[in-house]
Amino acid sequence: MTVSLRDLFQVFLKIGLLSFGGPAAQIALMHRMLVDERAWLSEREFLNALSFCMLLPGPEAMQLATYSGWRLHGVIGGLIAGLLFVLPGAAVIFALALLYVTYGDLPVVSMLFLGVQAVAVVIVVEALLKMSKRALHGAAHWALAGLAFAAIFFFAVPFPVIVLAAGAYGAVAATTGDDTAPSPIAVSIGRSMITLLIGLALWGLPVLAVDVLFGGTILTELGLFFSKLAVVTFGGAYAVLAYMAQDVVVQYGWLTPTEMMDGLGLAETTPGPLILVTQFVGTLAAFRDGGYALAVAGGMMTLWVTFVPCFLWIFVGAPYIDWISAQPRLNGALRAITAAVVGVILNLSLWFALHVVFGTVTDVRTGLLRLWVPDVATLNLSALTLIALSAVLLLRLHLAIGWVLAISASAALALAQI
Repeated sequence: MTVSLRDLFQVFLKIGLLSFGGPAAQIALMHRMLVDERAWLSEREFLNALSFCMLLPGPEAMQLATYSGWRLHGVIGGLIAGLLFVLPGAAVIFALALLYVTYGDLPVVSMLFLGVQAVAVVIVVEALLKMSKRALHGAAHWALAGLAFAAIFFFAVPFPVIVLAAGAYGAVAATTGDDTAPSPIAVSIGRSMITLLIGLALWGLPVLAVDVLFGGTILTELGLFFSKLAVVTFGGAYAVLAYMAQDVVVQYGWLTPTEMMDGLGLAETTPGPLILVTQFVGTLAAFRDGGYALAVAGGMMTLWVTFVPCFLWIFVGAPYIDWISAQPRLNGALRAITAAVVGVILNLSLWFALHVVFGTVTDVRTGLLRLWVPDVATLNLSALTLIALSAVLLLRLHLAIGWVLAISASAALALAQI
């Protein structure tokens, strides 16, 4: 089927403007518009692409949009689809982040964000439950998830180490492949290498240029940190959060735990990939270092190094999707990594909940052991109440995220008057 660039632009602009609700809702929206309504992709093409994107580092929904555009109109189509999926939400996050640094300290705004933080805790728990159903198949995967949780929560093992260890185990343990997979698309290895080199240059040169022109500024730090994030965060947006959240708070001190939770809540309310929370982090970190102009530069740097790799993975890997699906050891490694990410997200859930419910949480270390110890005297009953309310609304009644955020924020304001 031939699809004009104009039609492709219009459809993906609509997808970008309507892509609320996280990866599952965004993937469902694309399936309805691209497979059911227009038949631009077959069911097999869509599912093969989805499986491939779920095994990549970074946001699977954005990468699926990019692949769909590539399948329909080559690199130009992929760029149009991917950019339209990201840019509307990025513009909103920029506006919200700048409003946040300007007015976030007002008492009424702080109470509103307490309601947002409560919902964010439940959102991460919901993601944990959904991902565990999808990723944990058999005792080995459950054990990997448990070991990953213990490693990062109790021993502060770096996330990349956990990813490499899980991948190595999965590759060794894998024994069988998919004998029904179709033949791969014929593609030139030389052309793939050229695409890879161009992509790596586009990814890294802006970071290098900023470092050479301005020295070791916050922009260089953001560029390097989020570039590393783009390589190791298998498992989608929540894997990104799991790796990023504690590092930007504990190691770099760019944000407080409260601000990190607020950023997640804001990203959930905007269209586009949830990974736009990285833009919020980059904007706030740079603002603290140099005001509004640097804040915009920090957000742009973060966006660049977060999303250029997503295009790179697709443009290099898309022609090999069918071949990759038939490789048992590669599939085994990536499935093991996904199982380990479940344990890492459990760590994120507990860490977020402790910092929302308690005013003071201390990092206590004894030898190799690390514990997060809350001060019981700083228990925030309002936060606990809002989390319980959000859990009922989201997990039990299955209300849309927008309604849950509105109700929780309103309840927070009501509690402030008591």
